[in-house]
Formats: sequence, structure tokens, C-alpha cells
Amino acid sequence: MAGRTFEPTRKGARDLNRHIRKGTVVYTLRNIAQNVAPYEDSQLYSAHVFDWRSPITGHWMTGHLSAEGLLGQEGTVYEQPPARVRNIAGPGPQVAGPLGNDYEGVLDEAELRGLDKQAAQTSNPRNRRAPHSWRP
Repeated sequence: MAGRTFEPTRKGARDLNRHIRKGTVVYTLRNIAQNVAPYEDSQLYSAHVFDWRSPITGHWMTGHLSAEGLLGQEGTVYEQPPARVRNIAGPGPQVAGPLGNDYEGVLDEAELRGLDKQAAQTSNPRNRRAPHSWRP
């Protein structure tokens, strides 16, 4: 990773406060739970823009967080986007769906059986509960 990093310490907070000017963008890493989002990357980065000053403390703020708050909540802060890590606001990887016009594969017997099994395991519309009903 190119650029400076700011650790969640007093020295890191002091250095980050000195580094910040209006419009400064810094980056933090987020760990993604693989049991919740198995097709997602294990780490994504998030961008934070310091664009206003607190009327009470005079410190630069990003959203509702000061530099100290950002370090305390997110951990290490990076000056440049981390290499080979995708932005959390960007589109996710395509793991299923349309393949495009260049796909000319034929479904073999195993794929057809799998599709039949998926269709059989879906919920039956007659057995579903009514919308906005509290009954299961």
C-alpha cells in the first residue's frame, strides 16, 4: 500500500488531524463475514471525506465522525486506497445470472436434474402466508 497509514493511537490521531484539510479523502478496511456473504470479498475498503468542521471543537469531520472517532471506530486509516481491494460502494462480483450473448452451452442431464431439484424445493404459493400477516 502506497501512502501513509494512521494507527488508532494518540500519535496516529494527532498525525491524522495535522494531515486533514477540507476535502481530504482517507480510506479504511472493512472485514466481511463470509458466512453471511459467501461470494463477497473478505475485505473491502470504504472512503471517508472530511468536508466540514465541528462548531464545538473546530476539528474536521467526516459524516458524524472526527479523525479520532474514525480511528477508534474503523481502526487503521490509509491515505491511499489499499491495493487489490475493492471499494465497498462498487459493484459486487457476478456469481450467477445472465452469461451474455456469447454463451452457447447446452444443458446436460446433470444440470437439468439440478434445475428440477431447485424448482421442487422452492416454496409453494398456496402454502405461503398472506402478505403483511403476523401468522406464520
